[in-house]
Amino acid sequence: MSDEKVLTKEIAEQFSADEDSVDLNEFTAIEDAAAESLSKHEGEWTTEAWLLLDGLTELSDAAAESLSKHKGDGLRLNGLTELSDAAAEVLSNYEGDVALSGLSQLSDSAAVSLSKHKGCLSLSGLTHLSFAAAQMIIGKEVLTESNAETLMDSGPCESCGMNGSGIALEEYTLIEDAAAVRLGEGPTYYGDPDPAIPDIYLDSLISLSAAAAEGLSKCEGDLRLNGLTELSNAAAESLSKYEGNLSIGLTSLSDAAAESLSQHTGTLVLNGLTELSDVAAQSLSKHKDDLNLLGLTELSDAAAESLSKHEGILNINLDNLPASAAGILRNHPSFAEEDDDED
Repeated sequence: MSDEKVLTKEIAEQFSADEDSVDLNEFTAIEDAAAESLSKHEGEWTTEAWLLLDGLTELSDAAAESLSKHKGDGLRLNGLTELSDAAAEVLSNYEGDVALSGLSQLSDSAAVSLSKHKGCLSLSGLTHLSFAAAQMIIGKEVLTESNAETLMDSGPCESCGMNGSGIALEEYTLIEDAAAVRLGEGPTYYGDPDPAIPDIYLDSLISLSAAAAEGLSKCEGDLRLNGLTELSNAAAESLSKYEGNLSIGLTSLSDAAAESLSQHTGTLVLNGLTELSDVAAQSLSKHKDDLNLLGLTELSDAAAESLSKHEGILNINLDNLPASAAGILRNHPSFAEEDDDED
C-alpha cells in the first residue's frame, strides 16, 4: 500500500478559498490540474504568498510549468530529490524565490537553466555536480588559472590570500584544472631567487577532477582539502603521488581509492570517515607514515586487525569504536602511552 498523498485539484481549490484549511506540505505528489489551480493563488500576507510544497517528492514537467506562473513571493520545493531538465527550464522563469534544497545532483543542462533565475535560489543540498554545472551555479567562486598565477607570482600579501606560510583559498568552491597545475608548480616571486614553499589550503572545494588532483599532487607544502567529501578513484590515484601532509574531508572511501592513497608519502588525515571496509582498512594499513582516522565510529575486528599492523603513528579515538575493535587496536604502539596512563 502506497504512502503517497496526492494534492488534487479539489484540495487546491479548497486551499485557495481558505489557506488555513489545508497544509500543502503534507502532500507528496501533485496533480497537474492542482498545480494549475495553485498557480492562480495569491496570498494576502508576505509569508502566505509563498507556496509551501516541501512534501512533494516528484514534480511533472507540466506541474512545474504551472507553478512557475505563480505570482507570489516564492516556491518551496525542498522535498524534491530530482528535477528534470524541462522542469528546471520553466522554474528558471519564475519571478519569485525558489527553494530546492533537497536536490543532491543537477545535470549540466538544468544548471544552465537555473543559473538564469533572477530571484533567490536555494540549492544547499547539492553534493554531486560536474565542474561545468557547478561553475554555472557558483561561477564567481572558481579558482582560475589567472588567480593562481597571481598568487604564485606576487608573494606574501593579505590581498592575495597569503596567511603566514600558507595560502588560504577557502573562498573557492571549485578549481580549474589549469589553476591546480599552476599551484603545483610552486611560487616564482619576482626578485626572490629562493621563495618559501607555502602550504595550500583549499578547504571549501566541493569537487576535484583527476587532472586538478594531478596538478595539486606536485605541491611541495602541506595540502588541505577538508571540504572535499567525495573523491573519484582517478583523483585519489593522482593525489597518491603527492609528497607531504595531506588532509581530505572524505566521508566515504572506495576500496580502490584507499589502495591508491596507501601509496601516499607523508601524514594522511582522513578524519571525516566514520567507517572503513575491511579491504580499505587493509590498504591503509600499508601507508608508511602517520595515519589520522579520528572520525571512525564503526570498524570490524578484521579491519582493526589490519590497522593494528600499520607501521606509522595511528591516531584513532578508541572510545568511539566497538569494544572488540578497540581492544585489538590497543596492541598498536601508538596507544602504549594511553594504556600506561590508565594503569
